[in-house]
Amino acid sequence: MATDLLPLREVIRQHGLDARRSLGQHFLLDLNLTARIARTVGPLDNRTVYEVGPGPGGLTRALLEAGAQVVAVETDARCVAALSALGASFPGNLTVIEGDALGMDESSLLPVPAIVVANLPYNISTALLVKWLTAASLPFSDMTLMFQKEVADRILADPGSKTYGRISVLAQWRCAVQRAFDIPARAFIPPPKVESTVLRLTPHESPIDVDTNALEKVTAAAFGQRRKMLRASLKSLMDDPVPVLERLGITPTDRAENLNVAQFCALANWIADRGSI
Repeated sequence: MATDLLPLREVIRQHGLDARRSLGQHFLLDLNLTARIARTVGPLDNRTVYEVGPGPGGLTRALLEAGAQVVAVETDARCVAALSALGASFPGNLTVIEGDALGMDESSLLPVPAIVVANLPYNISTALLVKWLTAASLPFSDMTLMFQKEVADRILADPGSKTYGRISVLAQWRCAVQRAFDIPARAFIPPPKVESTVLRLTPHESPIDVDTNALEKVTAAAFGQRRKMLRASLKSLMDDPVPVLERLGITPTDRAENLNVAQFCALANWIADRGSI
């Protein structure tokens, strides 16, 4: 463990790291909480960890102190400078890449298997998760991610719930999802208006075989008009959804929230097989 590290508040002061709303920044400075996130993953000695949006490096410290090899992607040049100073205390264990995580090709950046541990910037968290979940080959063997609590609740939601939606289907199709713990708003600088939640997403060894492009479009159509029955909400994808739904054992008068993951996959594959998408 490095003993020459500056307190995080001093790092923020030295580098002028006022959190920017445009970047979705809320810095987690409580070292007990960052250590808890790192422990959620399990042993990290010599494991490669991908971190998105490390900011001043609070979670990065915890990961490095646990023995991880960290590859951090940060879009804010001010934070890159602060992280470079942190890397000097852990020679060879921290690689910092300045750039937009949404445009990164993780398969070319990381060895296999790698894991991702991150306090995701609020403004890209859902888009980034969808990018990973729908990749032809999931780039991580394990994901421990922090979201706004309301987003985490949607990811965890069961069929029939008002919060069950597109991201629920995509996440649960690809992974087993567990809530690790919640973090109050007061733990962040500046405090957001909502609580946050750490989720653990463990990829299924054999997820249902599905055309991911079709699954995205079917869920988008169904949940984009979630108050409508499926026989109406799916008309943008097929002329007459009723016989298709009946053939698949799905009640045409059901709404999107009534379908489970397997039913969405069956519907997506039926459409993809017939070239409707």
